[in-house]
Formats: sequence, C-alpha cells, structure tokens
Amino acid sequence: SSIIHYDFKLNNSMFSHDLKEMIGLFDWEMATIGDPLADLGVALCYWIQNDDPDLLKFGLGKPPVTIQEGFITRNQFIEAYAKKSGRDLSNINYYMAFAFFKLAVIVQQIFYRFKAGQTSDQRFAKFDQFAENLIRIANDLAVK
Repeated sequence: SSIIHYDFKLNNSMFSHDLKEMIGLFDWEMATIGDPLADLGVALCYWIQNDDPDLLKFGLGKPPVTIQEGFITRNQFIEAYAKKSGRDLSNINYYMAFAFFKLAVIVQQIFYRFKAGQTSDQRFAKFDQFAENLIRIANDLAVK
C-alpha cells in the first residue's frame, strides 16, 4: 500500500518549462491509501491513443494530447512503469478495467445532471453513449 492520488492524469499535472520534469500534481480530493497500481490503471484509462475508438478519443470533448505523434503508447507506458518500479504488471488489465468502470460511473453521473437540466453544457449530451463505451472497454479488459 501507498498514498495514491486516484485521479492521476496529465491535466492534473504541472511540468517544468522544458517539459522534462513534473513539478506539481493537482486535484488531490480522491487521494487515499491503496494499491499504487490503481493509480496506474487510472492514468492508463485517460492515456488515449490515436487507434482508440472515436467515442473514447472524443468522449470528453477535444481529444487528449496523448493521441498526438511523439507520445508513447499505453503498452510503452506499462513497460516503462514496470522497469522503473520493479512491480509485476501481469494483472494490469484488472486495474485498467476497474479504472474504466470508475470513469463510466463519473460520466453517467454527469449525463444524469445534463438530462435533469442541472447543466446545459452540450459536451455532455452524448455521455450516455460514452459511458456505454467505457463499460464495454472495461468488460473487454476484465475478461482478458
């Protein structure tokens, strides 16, 4: 066990001007004591690739920067993490599936607020489809 952020992703991070070092990490309200691979699973579910389905790439609005040329793939991310940490990542699909289910719950809650008229941001109009896609991805990972 260790302290985990549990919302570990690029848009919660601050980098040095030369982009060589992370110098800050924001949005700690979900931090807890837990399995550090849960943090990795969350980071990987936000680490979208160019070959991912459009609903995943565009589900949160604009596609994330990680689809651009020059970013490592999820598999490269996993390999680098394993090498640096020395941790066994043979069950990483479990952590990724859990993270995608977690994100689906968050997305569904936002869609509910949109349908109830509590927010009018049109980016949320298709979050029902986005949640379904996240659940499908989670399920696929869970049965691998």
